[in-house]
Amino acid sequence: MYCVIMAGGRGTRFWPFSRISRPKQLLNIVGDTSMLQMTVDRLRKISAVRDIFIITGEDLAPAIRKEITGVTPENIIVEPSGKNTAPCIGLAALKLCLTQEDCVMGVFPSDHLVVGHREFEKTINTTSHLARKKHSLVTIGITPTYPATAYGYIQYDPDSDEDHLDAYKVKTFAEKPPLGLAREFLSSGDFLWNSGMFVWEVKTFMEELRQYMPELYHNLDLIKDRLAIDPQASINDIWKYIKAESVDYGLMEKSKNIYVFKARYDWSDIGSWNAVYDMANKDKNRNVVKGDGLILDGKDNMIQSDGRFTAIVGVDNLVVINTADATMVIPKDKVESVKNLVEMLQTEKRNDLL
Repeated sequence: MYCVIMAGGRGTRFWPFSRISRPKQLLNIVGDTSMLQMTVDRLRKISAVRDIFIITGEDLAPAIRKEITGVTPENIIVEPSGKNTAPCIGLAALKLCLTQEDCVMGVFPSDHLVVGHREFEKTINTTSHLARKKHSLVTIGITPTYPATAYGYIQYDPDSDEDHLDAYKVKTFAEKPPLGLAREFLSSGDFLWNSGMFVWEVKTFMEELRQYMPELYHNLDLIKDRLAIDPQASINDIWKYIKAESVDYGLMEKSKNIYVFKARYDWSDIGSWNAVYDMANKDKNRNVVKGDGLILDGKDNMIQSDGRFTAIVGVDNLVVINTADATMVIPKDKVESVKNLVEMLQTEKRNDLL
């Protein structure tokens, strides 16, 4: 298997810790190394993985080349501009087509947390086998443990596990649901969290693109022909005509040729400060302090303080993030609104804070 890690995101929900030049995937959010380095290291431990690629933007590529070990510089694929996940994955797939057209390709986000390596390796081996055997698109689903509203869901057919691999035909994909619908998904027993990880034969993926996203396929085919002649050729003139679209919406929700493997490891997309709180060690009042801080007479709080002392007194359920140039205080049930705050800073042209 050849693994592709998508590392072009901005991590806006982790402002003010995450910035344009140092987004979430390059930060030590939950461990001693960056989220991207953790992802690379996780994949390198799997014997079936033959090589690892990272796809990112021009602005982040230099830092990734400098800081990330375990991936050769020539395996850093650079997108001319961000176009969401379908063009990103498509560009990586056609790069593989030029040298490894018959290979299996795994696609992984750069900033997810996986706990349980033995189960993760089993997942990769089984999905690779399934992609070869069924010539299908394979996605990885996580058994829900609570009615999450921050994750997408995959509904599967419980009676379709022909080979007893814990892999099932997909019925439908569902967007992030409201709480009531998430509870229904959980009680039905045939929904999994959508992890955003995919495994497929490159040729199968390209054929599905040709059928369901023909415009993207056409442009990628033009790029492939050009790079076959000159691997260093500019593709900007073609890339600018490609529409931004997610692979979930553009392909996975339309294809009839999808299996989902029910993974058994612990997983989080570390999508917000609440996810960091959930993963962290807590004191007797369920408080978390990362860095130099103190909480008095309060519970269920989190402080992340970068370089200066931060104290909160007599309050509950707050997230306080303190950096050298910005302080953010937000209730835990509002952390998804950090993205809106960043959008406002962009509107106000506060580039000094971005």
